[in-house]
Amino acid sequence: MAVVAGAFLASGLVLAPAAGAAPAVKADPDTAALAGALTKQAVAWGECSFPSVAPATEAELKKVKGLACATVQVPRDWHNPQDGNTIGVRVSKTATAYPGTGRQGIALVNPGGPGGEGLPWGAAMAMRSPVLASQYDFVGFDPRGVGQSTPLTCSYTVPDSTDQNVISRAKVEGCLKNPLTKFITTEQTAYDMDFIRVLLGEKKTSYIGYSYGTWLGTWYATTFPSKAHRFLLDSSTDASRSTLEKTWDLQPRSRDRQFQEALLPYVARNDAKYKAGTDPLEIRRNWEKAGGTREFAGMLYAAWFIIPAMYDTTQYPSAASMVAALAKGPAPTGTDAEKLEQVVAKALTTPGLTDANKAFLTKAKGNALEAIAKKDSVERKASYQGGAEVETWDATFEAIRCQDGQWNQNLHYWNYWQADLTVNAPFIAPIMAQSGAPLCAFWPTANAKPAPDQKTFPKLMIAQTELDAATPYEGGLATANGLPGAKMISVDNEGSHGIFPYNTDCVDDPIVAYFQTGLMPKKKFTGCQGLPLPGEDKTVEVGGNLGHDGKIKIKMITPQVRKANEIVRELLEGTATPEADEKGMPANA
Repeated sequence: MAVVAGAFLASGLVLAPAAGAAPAVKADPDTAALAGALTKQAVAWGECSFPSVAPATEAELKKVKGLACATVQVPRDWHNPQDGNTIGVRVSKTATAYPGTGRQGIALVNPGGPGGEGLPWGAAMAMRSPVLASQYDFVGFDPRGVGQSTPLTCSYTVPDSTDQNVISRAKVEGCLKNPLTKFITTEQTAYDMDFIRVLLGEKKTSYIGYSYGTWLGTWYATTFPSKAHRFLLDSSTDASRSTLEKTWDLQPRSRDRQFQEALLPYVARNDAKYKAGTDPLEIRRNWEKAGGTREFAGMLYAAWFIIPAMYDTTQYPSAASMVAALAKGPAPTGTDAEKLEQVVAKALTTPGLTDANKAFLTKAKGNALEAIAKKDSVERKASYQGGAEVETWDATFEAIRCQDGQWNQNLHYWNYWQADLTVNAPFIAPIMAQSGAPLCAFWPTANAKPAPDQKTFPKLMIAQTELDAATPYEGGLATANGLPGAKMISVDNEGSHGIFPYNTDCVDDPIVAYFQTGLMPKKKFTGCQGLPLPGEDKTVEVGGNLGHDGKIKIKMITPQVRKANEIVRELLEGTATPEADEKGMPANA
């Protein structure tokens, strides 16, 4: 039976309140007492290594004042620390804060995932926000199961089946046999975070979390409210829920929304550059006639070139070049790899691409070629009639999102979910169909994120963009409404994921003031305007509307998305023009 986070005291003794007395405020778990002798460990701080970042970036990060790294030992299971099992968590610290009364302490940073390597992010935040670095020593860490911390890998025997659900069930069953798996959860990582605070000798911790890092930050603030100082949730999951299922349920639809509401209008407005037409819906029609994402090659274009640009709209020119290369024809020919080479070569001829855009396209092409090679390898293995094969995979992402709370385990539900995507999110639906039901549909867990205490939960800030494709605006809004005292900054006409520092006064000033003084905006919601997209000199109104109350009013299926979905349905029903068939579109794609 799982123990709810924060449900016990280090002493193990809970005194009942006197009759008629107000209930006592529950004390935070005492990680110093729980860790026992580990609290006295000698931490060997030394040089940092960040192999996951580019060498030039690593060199810059190493210049940050006081940067040092160490691996600290933590209990494998914070609910049973006396069993003697430990794991390593790799931590980086900086020393940028000016000494004296202005110093605010430490601020931990998590970049998301689940499973993102956070070790470089202490130094990165110091560089990204030097004003805050003058008051905070930023701390990065690789969460348990990730990077240079104790990793989680799982193995399973590949079943003799092409049914993805059968394969997924085998992966889960194999992973649950690993004794480490059940301890790779957000709850356990929240305890690790507090123990890092203990080892660094700090009374409280501040925190900046992006994406999944918002879920982690909320869990920490709920479990250790008296230890939470200033917390920013940037691009928030739906932390009003007890599981992560709703966040991932919204994600395919929000990707379709940004594709139709923002990226295609950008291509249309800049027809002089992309020459794909001036009507976003006609560009979408031509994209779909060329196969859309219903063919493997199209899935590659979406997965490696378009979706990453949705996360960082400075790369819209790269994604727009790929869309135009396909939408305006002629259709590429040959193998998937040959098609990819042709489309990327065509995209690279787009005038005005920056070196960063070209580097993005080149890197994405390399990733897509690796995906093609992997697909070919899987197909060769499927035709091999030899003995059973054992595969090993990095399981932290799935272990965390599946074990943080029970997902729906009814396969009929997921079949219906997929059918609904096919109708209402046809840009992403074919990609989702490749993997069947999510792995979490086969993963049992008794965990659930605890609800915040209305009296003790710390007041925190949320930053959310209107067209975020990874953690949709609706999730951030639900979080703001569900967390006591939370204040939210809404960024209209912006789709980037993870925005602070955004470099506009409207977005950054309230966040900086909050971290410096604790001062929060008077209103629950603050509405800000997004920055112009690359190559444009003004911000264009797309999607919904920013209300007078600071909230953005937008639907998941907007009128433009609905029209685009009708175009796709027409093509799938065989009403497309003969020209589409001549381009090689399957008769019943």
